[in-house]
Amino acid sequence: MSSGYYLHGLGIINALGSGAEAVAQGLFSGNTSGLMQDTQWSNGKPAIVGRARGELVTIPAALSHLASHNNALLLTAYQQIATIVDAAIHQYGRHRIGVVLGTSTSGMAEGEAALRQWQQSGTLPPGYRYLQQELGAPALFLSQYLELHGPAYTVSTACTSSAKAFQSARNLLKHDICDAVIVGGVDSMCSLTIQGFTSLESTSSTLCQPMSQHRQGINIGEGAALFLLSREPGDVALLGIGETSDAYHMSAPSPDGQGAESAMRAALADAQLQPEDIDYLNLHATATLKNDEMESHAVSRVFSQGVPCSGTKPLTGHTLGAAGATELAFCWLALQHGMLPPHCWDHAWDDALPRLQLVDQSTRLAPRICMSNSFAFGGSNASLIIGLSS
Repeated sequence: MSSGYYLHGLGIINALGSGAEAVAQGLFSGNTSGLMQDTQWSNGKPAIVGRARGELVTIPAALSHLASHNNALLLTAYQQIATIVDAAIHQYGRHRIGVVLGTSTSGMAEGEAALRQWQQSGTLPPGYRYLQQELGAPALFLSQYLELHGPAYTVSTACTSSAKAFQSARNLLKHDICDAVIVGGVDSMCSLTIQGFTSLESTSSTLCQPMSQHRQGINIGEGAALFLLSREPGDVALLGIGETSDAYHMSAPSPDGQGAESAMRAALADAQLQPEDIDYLNLHATATLKNDEMESHAVSRVFSQGVPCSGTKPLTGHTLGAAGATELAFCWLALQHGMLPPHCWDHAWDDALPRLQLVDQSTRLAPRICMSNSFAFGGSNASLIIGLSS
């Protein structure tokens, strides 16, 4: 199956590990050990978080004005697809390569550290630059690192950021502005997100339990996931994208899930597929009361005959602006490995929710077409579909 747009290579780092193979091993075995208790970001109060595993690449001194933990995660993921990107640069030229990334934190942690020092001593850290924490910093950093001359920008729509980046990247190819685009997302741990979600009573003090009657909220995670998107034929095609905005509430999803449902149906229409063509659905599944309720109803309406699905945030934490790209990467790995990521939870069904066809460790299915859902504050919704091209 082909759409004319293909995803080449995968660079990825998160709480499961660094690199596609390490992440795949943890993903398909349902390894939740990367989610651990931490007090650094929550005023000394214990919080379960998903720190990225693996050694990070050092940012070159020439780019010290953009140095941040966030950009170190990004560069580490990039190095895993550097050979593929280098070949594209050689083939198309630096002016024909774009960068579109999603983030919601950027270098906020560096900004927080600078503010703490300012409060204590009245001085800022010597290496601190405001540019480190600007939302546009990730795309600017990677573009400057590679000395590219094509479009480079960052999408920031909370938890749909890196999902929506794929629509922007595809548009750059569709309108012949670029021949290839580095696309994905990156987000890192900071107090703003962990304390912010805690103030909304949306975090869980234990491992999150998506779709469970005992679900209490999310665990925050960090990570990066990158692809090279181009028209050059490859093994995995980007088949469909659906975006909607229901603008129901600043932070709560519309209870009826109409926006989520519309996004899934728009992606199916874009891909010229029917619900029964989807072999696996990666749920947004934050393990908050309202999100899981909304999404389960929306999924049950779109996939009335059922679809194998799972929520993978107990494996990585909710990586926020990087979640869309990270969970599309899990779909990419499912296609490449012929396996489905399991749904890790306590198996305590919430009888108030439709019973979805959740994947367990015994499920054996080699998918050919996968969908991934991302939903965000402000009613921002995105669904992506990828599939094997032959």
